[in-house]
Amino acid sequence: MDQELCTGDGICVQYAPEVFELDIDGLAYVKSADDELLQEPGATTPVPLPLLTDVRDSAKECPGDCIHVRRVSDKVEVYGPDAG
Repeated sequence: MDQELCTGDGICVQYAPEVFELDIDGLAYVKSADDELLQEPGATTPVPLPLLTDVRDSAKECPGDCIHVRRVSDKVEVYGPDAG
């Protein structure tokens, strides 16, 4: 996620609360597999396959276009503002 573009709408949290969380600063962040908020710039987290549709929908509906979903194998963005 790119917090500089995050609008704090929380749409991502509504779609995929297992992956995204709003912090006290009003911005959304990804969470690690053990539910820890990852606040460092450029933080990434693996998305379990059963949650991929929810995360894809989060990226599609994000008003800030700040969610980037990339394949692990080659880092190509498959969902988000830079997806081809």
